Amino acid sequence: MDIQETLTRQLPLYARVLLQKGICLQKDQILVINAPVEASRFATLLTEEAYKAGAAQVVFNWYCNGTTRLRYEYETQDKFESVPHWRSEFNLDYYRKGAAFLSLISADPYAMKGIDRKKIMAWQKAFHQAVKEYSDGMMASKTNWLVAAVPSTVWARLLYPELPEQEGMDRLWIQLLDAARCLGEDPLADWDKHLAELKQRREWLTAQQFTALEYENGLGTHLTVGLPDRHIWQGGAESTARGFLFNANIPTEEVYSAPQADRVDGVVCSTRPLVYSGNLIENFRLTFKNGKVVEATAKKGEEVLKDLLKMDEGACRLGEVALIPYHSPISLMDTVFYETLLDENASCHLALGDAYPTCVEKGAEMDEEELKKAGLNDSMIHVDFMVGSPDLTITGIRKDGTKVSVFVNGDWA
Repeated sequence: MDIQETLTRQLPLYARVLLQKGICLQKDQILVINAPVEASRFATLLTEEAYKAGAAQVVFNWYCNGTTRLRYEYETQDKFESVPHWRSEFNLDYYRKGAAFLSLISADPYAMKGIDRKKIMAWQKAFHQAVKEYSDGMMASKTNWLVAAVPSTVWARLLYPELPEQEGMDRLWIQLLDAARCLGEDPLADWDKHLAELKQRREWLTAQQFTALEYENGLGTHLTVGLPDRHIWQGGAESTARGFLFNANIPTEEVYSAPQADRVDGVVCSTRPLVYSGNLIENFRLTFKNGKVVEATAKKGEEVLKDLLKMDEGACRLGEVALIPYHSPISLMDTVFYETLLDENASCHLALGDAYPTCVEKGAEMDEEELKKAGLNDSMIHVDFMVGSPDLTITGIRKDGTKVSVFVNGDWA
């Protein structure tokens, strides 16, 4: 079977996986899809599958990196310091109606190279403030949401510069379907098995109630990450406020929890490039003291990294700790995708910024002050960065001081 025949057969299955095992669309629920204009063909297929699954309405929010860049090039600073009412109300109105939100993304690590970072930071801050109710609701799983990947010509050209455009796009589609466990005869059944395995991992980790994790590898990482009391490990399916399960990322290989914001100490070195706001950051090193980054260096994109850390008070603290074996399926592809959704699921990672409230008992019901007392970080950003390596050792520390091997040589002990 050639690639075109494979795509014709498997893309509808991918759409069903996104809707049934990812966002878990409910009958008569509104579905909001954020998508690049280049993905209109797959978006049309996805829309049809959504209506067949019982969606009450499918609404689109289209975007284009090219026109977004032109806006930053030509518009003045003041245009980025406030958000038009109609733009913020789009998210808030559908969120308040209980809609599900599905975002299709593609990689473009140089989309904003050379753009004034003051404009980018101003827009991020203004937009976060304008839709804070919506953003906080997503982090607390008040409704179902999903992020998934689709190819783009820019992304395909980046990964396969030697191939003709269409051939590169087809190759990328196959890799994305493979990463999403959607190349088999029955991807829905494959996902049931995978989610069951992730459930076993997260339940074991939650039962341990480690007070901290110690990280070490040959690159220079020597980091202790404290964990709050009554923390919960998530991974795969989680429950919304209305009680139905969803999975927020496809692909996903991780189990994750929230660090205690003031108990992170030591040095951690990145192992894969990080793309942040259309800029590339590579080979960086962060030093933590009492939970806060006190030193940051990078071989590429250091100024972007330092701007990220200054976004707000919580941007320089950790909000997530995630475990993925080095020999996971995406890692074994031996490809740097330059898209965090893929790269974070090929490597153990940490995240700067906001913590998921669902990672502590009854966290989804807590207000900001209660979450802070529980030890969770608060920020307008949540930026994952990769730290996994083939020699990574992770050790869990119990309350009585005993140590348990969690990872040895990059994989589950």
